[in-house]
Amino acid sequence: MEPFSLPEPGLPEGKSSSVPQRTHHVLVGVTGSGAAMKLPLLVAELLKITGLEVKVVTTERAKHFYNIQEIPVTLYSDEDEWQLWRGRSDPVLHIELRRWADLMVVAPLDANTLGKLANGICDNLLTCVIRAWDLSKPLLFCPAMNTAMWEHPITAQQVEQLKSFGYTEIPCVVKKLVCGDEGRGAMAEVWTIVESVKRILEERDLPVQS
Repeated sequence: MEPFSLPEPGLPEGKSSSVPQRTHHVLVGVTGSGAAMKLPLLVAELLKITGLEVKVVTTERAKHFYNIQEIPVTLYSDEDEWQLWRGRSDPVLHIELRRWADLMVVAPLDANTLGKLANGICDNLLTCVIRAWDLSKPLLFCPAMNTAMWEHPITAQQVEQLKSFGYTEIPCVVKKLVCGDEGRGAMAEVWTIVESVKRILEERDLPVQS
């Protein structure tokens, strides 16, 4: 596992405006939904945005759905939090990550982690990052779950709770799910997520090219 490094400083003043003044940092969170199999594609498409640096935080269950060897960026999981911290002077990974990131996108956000976030539970690296998140920065979440789970009354309540925190929902869509059912609950398409990231960076006066 590549050790965590602090963000590099921006370029000095006086550089040409055609050169990005700084690298934009996007942190991708991935949870244990079948849609996690799209993580390699999502990372690859995000990396096509000029001047974007990506890191990934994964839950343990999410690892079941993708091949770590296909992720070309630094990927952090629960064990890294505990390996990094040995004593009082050591960095705390979930705090370092929230400082590093300009924007976070959780894709997919499964029903279990949705429930945790809505209730402030932080029992793994990903949920700790989000509990410590700087609310002045954008956080996008992409729900993904079985249609029956999506239609449970508590789901709408929990989604609204996250939105009340200032997080932005990228709504799920209707399609045939991994389990074989067909209905609403599938994660938004990767291109939709990437375009949402680009739009938010642009709205915050962080010009991007792809």
